[in-house]
Amino acid sequence: MSTWNTTVPLAYQAYTSLAVPEWLNKGDNAWQMISATLVGLQSVPGLVILYGSIVKKKWAVNSAFMALYAFAAVVLCWVTWGYSMSFGHQMLPFWGKAMPALGQKFLIQQAKLPTTTHYFHDGTQESAMITPFYPMASMVYFQCVFAAITLILLAGSLLGRMNIRAWMMFVPLWLTFSYTVGAFSLWGGGFLFQWGVMDYSGGYVIHLSSGIAGFTAAYWVGPRSTKDRERFPPNNVLLMLAGAGLLWMGWAGFNGGDPYSANIDSSMAVLNTNICAATSLLVWTCLDVIFFKKPSVIGAVQGMITGLVCITPAAGLVQGWAAILMGVLSGSIPWFTMMVVHKRSRLLQKVDDTLGVFHTHAVAGFIGGVSTGLFAEPTLCNLFLPVTNSRGAFYGGVGGAQVFKQIVGALFIMAWNVIVTSVICVVIGMVLPLRMPEEQLAIGDDAVHGEEAYALWGDGEKYDVNRHGNGSYGNEMLETSKPPTGVGIDF
Repeated sequence: MSTWNTTVPLAYQAYTSLAVPEWLNKGDNAWQMISATLVGLQSVPGLVILYGSIVKKKWAVNSAFMALYAFAAVVLCWVTWGYSMSFGHQMLPFWGKAMPALGQKFLIQQAKLPTTTHYFHDGTQESAMITPFYPMASMVYFQCVFAAITLILLAGSLLGRMNIRAWMMFVPLWLTFSYTVGAFSLWGGGFLFQWGVMDYSGGYVIHLSSGIAGFTAAYWVGPRSTKDRERFPPNNVLLMLAGAGLLWMGWAGFNGGDPYSANIDSSMAVLNTNICAATSLLVWTCLDVIFFKKPSVIGAVQGMITGLVCITPAAGLVQGWAAILMGVLSGSIPWFTMMVVHKRSRLLQKVDDTLGVFHTHAVAGFIGGVSTGLFAEPTLCNLFLPVTNSRGAFYGGVGGAQVFKQIVGALFIMAWNVIVTSVICVVIGMVLPLRMPEEQLAIGDDAVHGEEAYALWGDGEKYDVNRHGNGSYGNEMLETSKPPTGVGIDF
């Protein structure tokens, strides 16, 4: 019941009673919007900076723009039909009905998420509706940035050769026919959700799907130019680290926001996220030193990412010691698949996965999902979602079955993404080329966008005295058409 204060104008009291209903928890709502914004910052500017810096100079603009475009396109598609297909009324056991999430009444009502049904040994059942204490608008925003970052992670497999117009078609199609299926199946009340497959914050929905779909799309798009595959150095390592830092710090919202409340479980999730990421980074770096005699900065970033990915499906479900073990696994197994298995596999060699998204996201996500089935602690499972009676195999009881469920859930996500991504690429290929023409592949950003990341003379230009100055130095350059020592930079 609202309490009227005679010292405050009635019009203002009426407004606040509507804008701040009794069910609204301002702290939870604030944390949810902050978490969503942190996840958004992982993409824009985080991955925009990381992608624009980790690639060869001539692809900096194109790579950054692929990420920027995907974020904008997903926002519009999400509120128009994507959210309801992921979290709305069921159309199929793995898919929701397409409806807009733009109505004022819908957005200001209390957020609600699907029912989990748990059957007890005596045959009775108990159901619980997750009802966060904030409006639907916060939930739509929070889930939107997750969908957006999934497409941007997928783009990491396709940098340096995908036709930008094909990418503009790919984003809404893949969001509609692939992402929404995984999200509804595991989070929105679909069959994997009801069966008890656990994905705390997107190890399967986001990372496994983006890794598998990215690898599949890379197969259909084809490889970069031979020259780019042979030499593809980052154009700015320090900016790459800045983007990676935004990714790491933003993961506090990525995993900390998924209890849908600023509670004990969200605190555990944030701490475990940092524990696993730090452990994985250190393990990857140590392996680089042991086998290659030098610590690699790019390798450290890859180890950081695999740790963040691995802990995501388990962040609020495991204890700190398990987060360390998962960090050891995520820092070593993806390192082995990338450094050893990749070089010996004909399939992995044939498919040009530009940033190794298959290893850093698909492999790490699968490890995290299976590890969740091993290490999920019963009390933390109940804090996250009461009545599921879930537990990891390490804790005995029914935990052994959880590992099997996790593997089956992963196989479904993998199979769906291979099939649907292939269909989407084939369909787009019938309309326009998936791959850039050879001329654009040779030139890069200037040919594709008419823009360059760095206006440095010497990158394939002839010296023009009218543009670059006069005098004997200019005449000498005009004659040789070569920059002096120290001016030309090999990108």
